[in-house]
Amino acid sequence: MRHARIAWSGAIHNATVSDDGQTLILADGRQVAETDIVWLPPVEGGTIFALGLNYADHAAELAFKAPDEPLVFLKGPNSLLGHKGTTRRPADANQMHYECELAVIIGRPARNVARAEAYDYVAGYTVANDYAIREYLENYYRPNLRVKNRDGCTPLGPWIVDCDDVPDPMALTLRTLVNGREVQKGTTADMVFDIPTLIEYLSSFMTLHPGDLILTGTPHGVVYLNPGDVITTEIDGIGALTNILADDQTFNIPANGSPVP
Repeated sequence: MRHARIAWSGAIHNATVSDDGQTLILADGRQVAETDIVWLPPVEGGTIFALGLNYADHAAELAFKAPDEPLVFLKGPNSLLGHKGTTRRPADANQMHYECELAVIIGRPARNVARAEAYDYVAGYTVANDYAIREYLENYYRPNLRVKNRDGCTPLGPWIVDCDDVPDPMALTLRTLVNGREVQKGTTADMVFDIPTLIEYLSSFMTLHPGDLILTGTPHGVVYLNPGDVITTEIDGIGALTNILADDQTFNIPANGSPVP
């Protein structure tokens, strides 16, 4: 089953998604057309863990070797944005690029979880696009706040697919399209650290809670983006997440970088 969070008729609703993805079914049975709603990130709150260099081909693309243990950094909830949302591309961000990632949603408290039991703690999966801006990057191994915690810099969704409906999350094809042209393609089979390893690693020193997110990294295929670009990050069996980039003027930000009061 696929689950979504939406804004409709002045309220926020949890909904399930019809098989064709065009109709949202609310808890009281009412049906709402996709064209009438605003998509929200399918999860809220929780800790957001993100993996750096978790695909060997992407690490090589950036002239780094694959890490010996997971390189994990944290993101704030302000960074999340729903399907079909708009993300700011700052005027000085000439090296801003997408990162198509499989996102894992934790379903129950997890502490000292053995690798063999890790999937028992997964509620489901969704798609993330964790944008990066290379000019702002201070350390490839520990991305700084301006790179990975910008407002709306990580579109997520459109929905969560239940864990039981994804037979093998380590055999999924990822792809990114910019203005309809495929620019990135890979497979989750190429992760340096797979999902069970990540859950075992994180839960070995901290408790994971329901609603926590693990963004598992992106394969190679970096292409820099421009305002007006339409980016779709897609994972087979999970969904296709679309996002639009806009310039500073669209966000009412003048040339000095400060928002207009």
